[in-house]
Amino acid sequence: MLKESDLHNYQRACVKHIIDNPYCGLFLDLGLGKTVSTLTAINYLIYDYCEINSVLVIAPKRVVTTVWEEEAKKWEHLQHLTFSKIIGPQPKRIMALKQKADIYLISRDNVAWLCALYGGGKLPFDMVVIDEISSFKSYKSERFKAMRSARIYLKRLVGLTGTPAPNGLIDLWAQFYLMDRGERLGKTITRYRETYFKPGRTNGN
Repeated sequence: MLKESDLHNYQRACVKHIIDNPYCGLFLDLGLGKTVSTLTAINYLIYDYCEINSVLVIAPKRVVTTVWEEEAKKWEHLQHLTFSKIIGPQPKRIMALKQKADIYLISRDNVAWLCALYGGGKLPFDMVVIDEISSFKSYKSERFKAMRSARIYLKRLVGLTGTPAPNGLIDLWAQFYLMDRGERLGKTITRYRETYFKPGRTNGN
């Protein structure tokens, strides 16, 4: 079983970055340890600093059902973390929400449903992790609109991806907005376009 001392130096830097910055992102290639870095930071925030009580992880369905809990089981310092998977039919999802856990996992397809369940955005979680935040790149999508409403109530949000701009730099705005509410790229997509893009050009060139 792996120990916390087995983390690479760059992964330790990622853990510190998450702890030190309540709203942030980790843009790392596949296989470089975004999940274990985030889990380690969560462990510190819950059990050492007592800063948060529960975390919602939003991810692709396959990642929800396997990756996060399985990754925790590989590491000695993460064995005590508890998980609840908000999957399946609605009654099953509601039961999962009522279960006591450190980390709740939900697929990105159910984000709008979850926010609506809590009156449009005030979710019962201190921290949200969006695994593959690039799937929130469309500012017109229901999942982005739902998280935009929820964002103002969150103590912490972390965005994870290895491909932040797969189709061009225009895709960055919605992702960054969820992390910093427009501090870096502007409060609206229109302002982002006007500031950084020229008519007739593509991909930010």
